[in-house]
Amino acid sequence: MTFTVIRIASVVIGIIGATYSIPIAVALFCGETEVIQSFLVPMLASVVIAFVCVFLGRGKKTRLSTRGAFSVVAVSWLSACFFGSIPLYASGAIPNFTNAVFESVSGFTTTGGTILSDAECLPRSINLWRCQMHWLGGMGIVALTVALLPLLGVGGFQMIKAETTGPEKGKLTPKITNTAKLLWFMYFGFTVVQTVLLMIAGMDFVDALSHSFSTLGTGGFSSKNASIGAYQSASIDIICTVFMFFAGVNFSLYYYILTGKVQDALRDSELRVYVGIVVLESLAIAFFESSTYGGFFSSLRYSSFQVLSVMSTTGYATADYTLWSPASQMLIFFLFFSGGCSGSTAGGVKVIRWTILAKQFHNEVQRMIHPHGVFTVRLNQKAGRKDVVFNVAAFIFIYIMMVLITTFITTLFGIDLFTSFTGALSMMGNVGPAFNKLGPSCNYGFLPDAVKWLYSFVMLAGRLEIYTMIIYFFPLYWKR
Repeated sequence: MTFTVIRIASVVIGIIGATYSIPIAVALFCGETEVIQSFLVPMLASVVIAFVCVFLGRGKKTRLSTRGAFSVVAVSWLSACFFGSIPLYASGAIPNFTNAVFESVSGFTTTGGTILSDAECLPRSINLWRCQMHWLGGMGIVALTVALLPLLGVGGFQMIKAETTGPEKGKLTPKITNTAKLLWFMYFGFTVVQTVLLMIAGMDFVDALSHSFSTLGTGGFSSKNASIGAYQSASIDIICTVFMFFAGVNFSLYYYILTGKVQDALRDSELRVYVGIVVLESLAIAFFESSTYGGFFSSLRYSSFQVLSVMSTTGYATADYTLWSPASQMLIFFLFFSGGCSGSTAGGVKVIRWTILAKQFHNEVQRMIHPHGVFTVRLNQKAGRKDVVFNVAAFIFIYIMMVLITTFITTLFGIDLFTSFTGALSMMGNVGPAFNKLGPSCNYGFLPDAVKWLYSFVMLAGRLEIYTMIIYFFPLYWKR
């Protein structure tokens, strides 16, 4: 089992190393020869090690247990985050090792919280790599491995379950490798379309590709210090708003649409709630801030962008919401608890979990009125499994406890309570910006190194739905 874990993790690193070819190409194009070595050396080393591990395990069939799948996913993500920090650190772009690891973890987990105060001074290839980490982590680096290398001879479904988001996991196609390939194909297609549209709207190719990586991965890193707001372009704002919405939707629904099952997609309970929250919050904030932006429709441009930026956990900014009215700030704060849809690249609790709890609350009220009635949680106009409610309740409990514990530890380092709480909430939900000292116009660079390591763990826990990272702290896991 140990060799299987090492073999799959090495393949993950090999795949990530192969994608270094993209920033290397940009470095060559932009004349940034001084950073090429920072990508080229780890790229060659990772690919060689991956080939050796695949060769040594050739012909072997391994069936992963649930325990083994958790180990593979955790080790793969930890390895990816440390490996991703190498170009940042070796190039001198981020000379502090802790900061480089934090930036890499924030990249792969699609959090987007940065330690940089001036991203524009970095080489363009480095900025592209920062955004590319979002893209790789968004759909899932293990899912990419399952899609590309079925020759590993390892069952992929348990790995996908341990990595993907949401209370229920399933296959779109009979073979999990085909499902993973299909998801990545749609993901790639969205990226190409957004890149082209951003170029038409005025971005050059490198910036368009970088921001497409960030948007579809719902990460939020940008090559500009002022994020998307630096472009002062309504068309760019609208394009990013639309694709943040797409990225926050369960990708399974796109499969249903492509196969002609449009009604199945439209009946999705989570999608309806997701759309409802986006529309209502955008309209409400647009109304509250209409005087700030000189009219309702102008305000709607900024409100819808920020609503989707926070709800999809992308973390882009075209405005500083900490300067908005208290009512608008409260509506944005509410979204920190929400997140996008399950099966999307967004982080957070996920809309489906709150939908299930709301339906269960309604059932409890009905049960009080009709003690002998039988009530079930209905999702997508079908009766759902009862154990899903228990699963969701347990997840919400551990999620809140993780936020509170992280908040408490952060306050021990002299960080004020509101900054600590919203920072912990942002890290768990992979949102990026928070409030107060960690607002959209601030960064995480001032935090003590110990807090950055804590936040790195919390970001990973949030991205992997908590259990994959904390299960090792339970003695039961280590019992045979």
